[in-house]
Amino acid sequence: MTVRVGLGYDIHAYGGEGPLVLGGVTIIDSGAGLVGHSDADAVAHAVADALLGPAGLPDLGTLFPASDDRYQDASSLELLRDVVMLVNAEGWTVGNVDVVINAERPALAPHLEAMQQNLADVLGTAAFVSVKPKRGEGIGTVGRGEGVAVWAVALLESTPSPSP
Repeated sequence: MTVRVGLGYDIHAYGGEGPLVLGGVTIIDSGAGLVGHSDADAVAHAVADALLGPAGLPDLGTLFPASDDRYQDASSLELLRDVVMLVNAEGWTVGNVDVVINAERPALAPHLEAMQQNLADVLGTAAFVSVKPKRGEGIGTVGRGEGVAVWAVALLESTPSPSP
């Protein structure tokens, strides 16, 4: 078996007019969203890039550019589903994903289980998913409550084809 590890990162500012969506979960219904071309789900974006890199595929912005109106207000969880299909087509499966969400507000603990389940559903039932919230403690852009930053690490597994 061959394994590869990928790192994904995404950051979005508050100020979007739509809902705040993280990990496919609507945290706040409207008026408190993140700014972005799609639904600005920074969790889904970071996880997507963590999968694309070790599979040798282009990054999320190259695959789904903001200049393409087809992705305006798109569900980032659905874009992640497309990424998983591309990764699988390259012969890789997701072993696990570990996510850290850095947000001063709102409280995310009540939503972690739903985020983990959404991600696991998209990544495949064998994938282990961990999502952890952290606060900026008043330091920097996130600490001042200006936005949300997310890091994700993914392990991809590939089993070589048997020799003839």
